[in-house]
Amino acid sequence: MKFNPHLAQIKTYEGGKPVELVAREYGIAPQDIIKLASNENPFGTSPKVIQAIQDHAKDVFMYPDDSMFEIKEALSSKYSVDPKNLIIGAGSDQVIFFAINAKAHPKMKILTAKTTFAMYDIYAKQVGATILKTPSHQHNLDEFLDIYRQNRDLDIIFLCLPNNPLGESLPKEEVYRFLDQIDSDTMVVVDGAYQDFAAYKDSAMKIDPTDLISRYPNTLYLGTFSKSYALGGLRIGYGIGSIEIIQNLYKLRPPFNVTSLSLVAACAALEDEEFVQKTMQNNFEQMKRYEDFARSHGIKFIDSYTNFITFLFDDQHDSNEISEILLKKGIIIRNLASYGVNGIRITIGTPEQNDRFFEECAKIV
Repeated sequence: MKFNPHLAQIKTYEGGKPVELVAREYGIAPQDIIKLASNENPFGTSPKVIQAIQDHAKDVFMYPDDSMFEIKEALSSKYSVDPKNLIIGAGSDQVIFFAINAKAHPKMKILTAKTTFAMYDIYAKQVGATILKTPSHQHNLDEFLDIYRQNRDLDIIFLCLPNNPLGESLPKEEVYRFLDQIDSDTMVVVDGAYQDFAAYKDSAMKIDPTDLISRYPNTLYLGTFSKSYALGGLRIGYGIGSIEIIQNLYKLRPPFNVTSLSLVAACAALEDEEFVQKTMQNNFEQMKRYEDFARSHGIKFIDSYTNFITFLFDDQHDSNEISEILLKKGIIIRNLASYGVNGIRITIGTPEQNDRFFEECAKIV
């Protein structure tokens, strides 16, 4: 049987190990396992969201409102944008898929940082695009510009700010200086999945999507409900862009691409700002503990603007070995070896979860 020849170049995306798999493989009771691998909210989901889902569960026999009126109105109010500038996806990665396919052609070129969100690469390879990457693992806009100037026919540039899986970000003014030099026919996707964390930590890092798309009509901003709003299991995200971009993305959107309960949950999540603030406060209070732990044990780390932190190891430690030992102790973290990085990414957990990580990791390093 013949398949798309581009598929031969694609490695299947692997998410963080689920608790159930670790329980089976290592014989550990599920309640004794902590998952610090997938950047989920350690406090679970807002009680207001749970109540909203319960209230609307009886309606799941009906198709969702495909106009997505309520969530668009809520996001329109949050960002002061016209609903026509919004597209809702089954996770923001579906909007990435739309963006790449909207620009796809046989000689398509896409530029990313060397180490960044894997789905840019996977979706690009699905359409046979040429993928260009910067020499540095982290975002270096001078390197982006050098490659852009050598490839003026670039179709899409992806800026993951803050960057997953490493955690670094860039000041808004630096990003704008970069965008000033990019041709209007090159789409620049600013993936803001972790932007609310960056803005909480340092206002200089905040990229406002309304200001972004008004200054640069060739940009597309991505947001998600998976992180601070804790709706990862419901798969809902969004894109904000010019009417021209959004109208073309809509031509790729399948009907009813987001479930009715996802839409209800997202609306309720936007109304519970207290839950988000609790999340932010815990995240950066606990991140300081990770930074202190790293310094006291001679471990390098990347200054993070997200809900995770990346530890980088020298030749004395092996991320494969450390990840395996922690798994056997019931602690799931993200090994970055598959990215060519000798390091691990740890989601910031509750104080109790972090205590356990520090205790076990200290024994290893």
